[in-house]
Amino acid sequence: MTTSNREIVAFIEKLAETGSNYRMEDMEELYTDDLAFLVLTPDGEIGRYSKAQMFAEFRSRRDAGEEPLSTEKRVLHIEEQGDDATAILYRRMSSKAAAAFYELRLRRVDGSWKVAGETVVPWPDLGTVKGFLPPREH
Repeated sequence: MTTSNREIVAFIEKLAETGSNYRMEDMEELYTDDLAFLVLTPDGEIGRYSKAQMFAEFRSRRDAGEEPLSTEKRVLHIEEQGDDATAILYRRMSSKAAAAFYELRLRRVDGSWKVAGETVVPWPDLGTVKGFLPPREH
């Protein structure tokens, strides 16, 4: 497990705190304009949302008076290659929401990390996970 980049871990903490509290003006600085937010839909397809679409959902929740989201998360792994990085997280936004597997695609822009993309899929039942390859036959 590689989670040694303290700068990226601190960025993820700030990201969760800012987004979970619907601080839209601060969120603006944490995401690239070309953000691609990918979500596995209930019918097994991938939904792709832009920064504007994702922010509209968060803004709508804030404006409706929704309670802040939970900041519960675990950084499981970070891969860094120059000005790009990928972080894998366990994330749960509420006790009323399912836990999720998050992949954050990060880009360093003018010396600061920003989210260029997110992929969110349901957290697996670890008791049933057998691996992505079939068992060896030989």
